[in-house]
Formats: sequence, C-alpha cells, structure tokens
Amino acid sequence: MVYQDDDAPITFGSKSKREESEMDMTPMVDVTFLLLIFFMVTAAFTMQKSFEVPVPKKDQPSTNKSVEDFEDDPDFIVVRVDEFNTFHVSAASWDDEEEARSAQDLLIKLRRAQSDDSQSKSLLVMAHGDAAHEKVVSAMDAGNEIGMEQVKLVTVEESPY
Repeated sequence: MVYQDDDAPITFGSKSKREESEMDMTPMVDVTFLLLIFFMVTAAFTMQKSFEVPVPKKDQPSTNKSVEDFEDDPDFIVVRVDEFNTFHVSAASWDDEEEARSAQDLLIKLRRAQSDDSQSKSLLVMAHGDAAHEKVVSAMDAGNEIGMEQVKLVTVEESPY
C-alpha cells in the first residue's frame, strides 16, 4: 500500500470510544435470595408454651396462707429451686425431698410423686431469689406437662432447708 500523504500516522484498532461495562447484579440477587431461603428454612420455630395466670380480684381478700401451709398441704407437690439452680422435689407421702439434677429427672420425679400422692393436683414452685429464670420456668413447665391443675410460684430469699 502506498499512502498519498507520508506524514499520516498509522493507527491500529477502531477510533470509537470503548463503552464501560456495567456490573451484572443478577447473580448477587440470586445469592441473596438463596441465603434468605436458607435462613428461613433453618430457623428454629418453637411453639411458645403459656398458661393463664389468674388476675387478683379487688373485691376478694387475699389468702393468708404461708409457705409452710402449702408445703404441709397434701394437695401440693413442692419443687424447690435453690440458689445453685438445683431442683428438689417433695411430696406429702415422702419422708425426705429428692434432688433432681436435670429437667428430665424433674419430670420423672414429679410423675412418681403424682402417682404416689393420687390426690396431689397442684404444684408449688419455691424459687430462691438467685435462681436462674430458666430453671424456674422449667419447673413450672414440668408441672404443666404432667397435668397439674394449679401451678403456684413463691420466691424466697433464703433457703428454708
């Protein structure tokens, strides 16, 4: 090839400006939806157990029963949660209270206490002020699970035993 103008520069490629490419967001949106679905499927959905707590009535006087009255009452099975978060179960027909080391052990002892005292239809949970809330709720749930008609909660600041 012969150029007519010898001073013309030689250029390679096209003279059009290169367009900047945009980032494709489709894969990122797909990953976001997959993560969302993963967390929704693997989330632990637990049923919240609840039971009714009676509201005090203004027109009726409060009962003047002491903790000792409830403990001596054969209608009550007593679960004591001490400051070390240990369960202690006692029933009217038992000579001594028995220690329950776990929530499962508590259920076993409550069922045995209920079968030994067929008239026991109520549970008294005596919780020390320093006891963990989780343990107190576990004791109340255990009473509900075995079918106690009444579950009463008393908080004590010092261990009675």
